[in-house]
Amino acid sequence: MSDLFNAPPSTETLSLRDYAEKAYLDYSMYVILDRALPHVGDGLKPVQRRIVYAMSELGLKSSAKYKKSARTVGDVIGKFHPHGDSAAYEAMVLMAQDFSYRHPLIDGQGNWGSADDPKSFAAMRYTESKLTKYADVLLSELGQGTVDWQPNFDGSMDEPVVLPAQVPNLLLNGTTGIAVGMATDIPPHITPAQEIRNIYRSGRGSVRMRAAWRREDGAVVLHALPFQVSGSKVLEQIAAQMQAKKLPMVSDLRDESDHEHPTRLVIVPRSNRIDLDAMMSHIFATTDLERSYRVNLNVIGMNGRPGVRSLDQLLRDWIKFRRLTVRRRLEYRLEKVLKRLHILEGYLVAYLNLDEVIRIIREEDAPKQELMARFTLSEIQADAILDLKLRNLAKLEEMKIRGEQSELNSERDSLQTTLGSEDLMTQLIRGELVAIVSEYGDERRSRLVRVEEAKAFSELELTSADPMTVVVSEKGWIRAAKGHDIDPESLNYKSGDAYKFSALGRSNQTTVVFDSTGRAYSLPTHQLPSARGQGEPLTGKISPPSGATFEGLMTGAEDQKFLLASDAGYGFVAKFGALVAKNKAGKAVLSLPKGAQVIPPVTVLDRDNLLVAAATSEGRLLVFPLADLPELAKGKGNKIIGIPSARAQAREEILVGLLVFGDGDVVQVNSGRQHLKLKLSDLENYRGERGRRGNRLPKGFQKVSGLTIATP
Repeated sequence: MSDLFNAPPSTETLSLRDYAEKAYLDYSMYVILDRALPHVGDGLKPVQRRIVYAMSELGLKSSAKYKKSARTVGDVIGKFHPHGDSAAYEAMVLMAQDFSYRHPLIDGQGNWGSADDPKSFAAMRYTESKLTKYADVLLSELGQGTVDWQPNFDGSMDEPVVLPAQVPNLLLNGTTGIAVGMATDIPPHITPAQEIRNIYRSGRGSVRMRAAWRREDGAVVLHALPFQVSGSKVLEQIAAQMQAKKLPMVSDLRDESDHEHPTRLVIVPRSNRIDLDAMMSHIFATTDLERSYRVNLNVIGMNGRPGVRSLDQLLRDWIKFRRLTVRRRLEYRLEKVLKRLHILEGYLVAYLNLDEVIRIIREEDAPKQELMARFTLSEIQADAILDLKLRNLAKLEEMKIRGEQSELNSERDSLQTTLGSEDLMTQLIRGELVAIVSEYGDERRSRLVRVEEAKAFSELELTSADPMTVVVSEKGWIRAAKGHDIDPESLNYKSGDAYKFSALGRSNQTTVVFDSTGRAYSLPTHQLPSARGQGEPLTGKISPPSGATFEGLMTGAEDQKFLLASDAGYGFVAKFGALVAKNKAGKAVLSLPKGAQVIPPVTVLDRDNLLVAAATSEGRLLVFPLADLPELAKGKGNKIIGIPSARAQAREEILVGLLVFGDGDVVQVNSGRQHLKLKLSDLENYRGERGRRGNRLPKGFQKVSGLTIATP
């Protein structure tokens, strides 16, 4: 039985692994070279090249009449590209869409899709097509010996390996393709200049494109969209934000696009006070009005291999292709000229010996050999003479022959000179490119500009600025009431709980809670539970250290300032923006000396010549300018009032009153049920340098319970 499984000596054996590896490699190379990647020469993938060539063979030049697209697709898949007709037709459609190609290769008649819906094109049995005039720059030199030819899939005919493009079509029209293990993404030719340089140096990166807009009567008018972006989809994206109340500054949207204005989308702001630049920055960041396009300059080069190339390598490769194409074209023409000159020499012999030539043709059995022997002619010359019709003999006038000889001799010399000089070859290629640019060139569609990065509004920025009163209870429950005329102490609290502190702010601001360890925690004010109920525990929204209590509440604008301090007598001024934390664990802000506790933050009003009043449990009061304290983001701060460290650590003397006030304010010293009001002139007795011990308050007011500004 084992012999049945032994292969005969003449049969090649291959392991399944090796066979699968070879089969997959062959398939991969086929996909890379014959389906997915463009050639640097003409910038086309095989299916695109075959469509263009098939249309040229059908006579569908730009000057011809339109023909049903189904006829073209039939020729393509029947003669050159044995794949599905729908795939071939979609490739054909893409080359006809002016919003997909910078310079379309196909002129389509009928429904070929729209920028809003590129896939909405009609079936190929309905549409008609022919080549555009631009396609001539890829085809015009095809029959001049410029490129190699290869058998089609069944060997019944030949097809060009590459088209003799006269321009770097790869860069002009771009392309995309996905092969096995590699891909190509070349957009047609917004982003900082340095990024563009890096893309062109490395061959990889991304390009950002942004819609163009202008102001008209207080509204925004979008008049150009990024590559392959649908205007209707953009309007849907903006409308969805409006319905979700995430775009309160926009009141109306209109699509005023028409035949004269293919793109005209109007965005109407809610009022003339809206910052249109900020509004558009948000819309760019949240819709397809700004998109990034991947760039991957992966093409099949002149060496026949795929590879990612920098821009200069790609251009050098194309110039090498163009030089080779032009050289082959000139050599092909030179060969034709030399052949014609050779024949003209034979004609001249026939003209000068016309009677003898006629006699030989009439009388000799082998006139061709006799002509070659009698007049030393080549076989080509003899055939040309014998092929002449009798009526043409009268036209063989010597002057005409010599005139054509002279013209061809001049052309021969010019061709030989150009072929022998790289400089002349360069001048020829450049001149031809300039001529093509003058015929097909147009203005750049997308401007290269330096713009700020698009930035979406935060959720807080999109929230209306309603006045809010934020309240925290002794047990650490938080809630927010609309308005600033709320009496927080009169709210309903859970059994065993009571009011602790509150802060006035707005719904589009952040609330910061300060704990007993000196950490700050942030909460969006508009997301706080309503004061109609009893609120929710802060520990469900943030993660303070075990045993920590809440000792302060702040809200306001980012530049609002607060005085933070410990009862050891140290502190600093901080901006509200520096206190905002991004995570539930908060951020360490105030460093506490050993044994010290947090003093509730003191609001710093936006006034000039502010002063600080600090009172200790020993009845000492110190007044000094607020400007003497540093502005920090975090830390222990500087000494506010001089309390000996040992006494503060033992809590024998601590800071019990802290106040920021200005000119005209009356400072009230609270001592139990007694209150001492001190005007600015009275406070001169307590003025001193920051960090001093201060002076004692009068007897009866030395057991200070706090400092406040007296109500007029």
